Amino acid sequence: MSHDAGTPLSVARYLDCLAADFERLRAAATPAPTAQVPSCPDWTVTDLVHHVGQVYAHKTQAVLAATPGTEPEWPPKGTADAEPFALLDRAYAELRTALTAHAPEDPSGTWHAPDQTVGFWIRRMAQETVIHRIDAELAAGGPISPVPDDLAIDGIDELLKVFTAYAVTEWSDYFREPLTASPGRTCEVRAETEKPTTWRIRTGPEPTFTVEAGTATDSADAILSGTPEALLRDLWNRGGTDETSQVRVTGAPEAAEELRICLRISTQ
Repeated sequence: MSHDAGTPLSVARYLDCLAADFERLRAAATPAPTAQVPSCPDWTVTDLVHHVGQVYAHKTQAVLAATPGTEPEWPPKGTADAEPFALLDRAYAELRTALTAHAPEDPSGTWHAPDQTVGFWIRRMAQETVIHRIDAELAAGGPISPVPDDLAIDGIDELLKVFTAYAVTEWSDYFREPLTASPGRTCEVRAETEKPTTWRIRTGPEPTFTVEAGTATDSADAILSGTPEALLRDLWNRGGTDETSQVRVTGAPEAAEELRICLRISTQ
């Protein structure tokens, strides 16, 4: 299924993806609760499950509070000592109920000032869940379930724009060290589908991180290309090592590394 970057998926599509990836996460996590999560090396699967349960509970509170500009306290009350798998199941059911009971334009406090709506959390929870079910599947050591092209393209767009471009503007101090010495670089991220999608990213010392539609030319300092799923996993640091990643990087390695550093900082 193809998708135009920058155009949100339908609410029904986000909720379908959320449900499918929750079930995959739960299935992968159940057999090996003590396994280490290679993409989150400080966590076991139980830690991962506890985190996702807390995230679901927190976002449910944000939706129900309906107070733009303010998020509930973290961690949510009653979750710190909760049994992780029971918390995950309960919190997902409550999140699903809250999201389906509200219109996407209804008010909700979020960390992203331009979008203080329930729709922000509908999208965010679909994307949060696909990344963490990949974590669970990596820990289980089995095959990784495919990520649909439309969800992956939307996730790349969210990571570049909603997370990183916004973070560099709002919390610029975190990016001064890696970007101060930047001469100003360009990267293109190219998702290869029947209808390719390209993002052009400019980084610089102010600090600067801008994202616009790419040209798919060879004018960028570095080009990262691959399937939408491979790019989503790689940019979220779930793609494996440089040797096993399915993303091709051409051009200046320092430009690609500058992009990756900004992505890591914005998602910590």
